[in-house]
Amino acid sequence: MKILNKKIHITTNNKTQMINITGEIQQIIDNENINEGLINIQTKHTTTAIIINEDEEGLKDDFIKFINDIIPESEYKHDRIDNNAKSHLQSMILNSNQTIPLINGELNLGRWQSIFFIELDGSRMNRVVEITILTKD
Repeated sequence: MKILNKKIHITTNNKTQMINITGEIQQIIDNENINEGLINIQTKHTTTAIIINEDEEGLKDDFIKFINDIIPESEYKHDRIDNNAKSHLQSMILNSNQTIPLINGELNLGRWQSIFFIELDGSRMNRVVEITILTKD
C-alpha cells in the first residue's frame, strides 16, 4: 500500500463561501497517475468544512442563507476572544473531511456531485486542505 499526501492552498473572498475544489483534486490524482484507491480530503481549520453537493448557483446561495439562518450572529461567549464563535459553531454541524473511492483514475462521485471547501470565517489568504491518498499502485 502506498500513501500520498498533498495540499491545496485556498484564498477566500467572502465571510461565507462555497468553493468547488473537485478539479484541483482530480488534477492531483491525474498528476500522480493513480488508478485505484481511497482519497481523504480534510480541512485544517476549525471554521471551515468539506462537503459534497451540487455545484449550482441557486443552491450555493440557499446553503449560505441556510447555514446563517440556523446559526445566526448572537452574543456567544467565544466572541470575547476571536469574535468568530458563529463560524466555529457552523463548522461543528458540517464535516471537516470526506473520503471518496478512486476508480479507474476518477473520483467516484455521482453525476451532480462536487467537492466543496466551505469558508465560514472569511476572507482568508491561505486556507489549507490536506489530501491523503491510499492506493495499491
